[in-house]
Amino acid sequence: MSCSIPQELIEQCIAFHGHSCPGLSIGIRAAEYAQARLNQDGDAVLVCVTETDMCGVDAIQFLTDCTVGKGNMIHRDYGKMAFSFFDRRTGAGVRLLLRPEARQDIDAALAPRQRAIRAGQATAEDEAAAAALRAQLQDRLMTLPLEELFAVQSLEDGLPRPAAILASLVCAACGEQTMESRTRRFGGQTLCIPCFNAREQKI
Repeated sequence: MSCSIPQELIEQCIAFHGHSCPGLSIGIRAAEYAQARLNQDGDAVLVCVTETDMCGVDAIQFLTDCTVGKGNMIHRDYGKMAFSFFDRRTGAGVRLLLRPEARQDIDAALAPRQRAIRAGQATAEDEAAAAALRAQLQDRLMTLPLEELFAVQSLEDGLPRPAAILASLVCAACGEQTMESRTRRFGGQTLCIPCFNAREQKI
């Protein structure tokens, strides 16, 4: 079953991200699932917790209106291809984890060619093969049934708290205003994280 998002909207999403790629396709399909599962009436206030910072996050921001700036997109740097979505009205949530088998063995064929490209040692044949494999993977990601693409876990709790406006404190070292929750105490002084890291020798 192909992606149900209109092609025109997908093209707009690609333009927002800057290019079309397999990673963006994963985010498009995750957004598709979230909208179908949690936003059936169109009135959901969606929150996304992403466990990766890869290309697909742009698709989720564009298609679901979950953004870092609004506080309803939260990045947890776990390095997993996983996205949790919540409806803030009801607390209902779902976690999507990309199934390894969704990529088949395409990655194994693509990886050595990508390494050669990054090292500047790729031949024209390598580059053409890599482009064909990326297109093949992207097509697969955009056409697989969602239940074959993602392992799905229903979430009964874990809805993040709404974003809060916190006080700003002045860093004693650089003098810059810093959100209170991002300051550190060192030697009796309030420091921003970069200044704290510069003084704390164990980091």
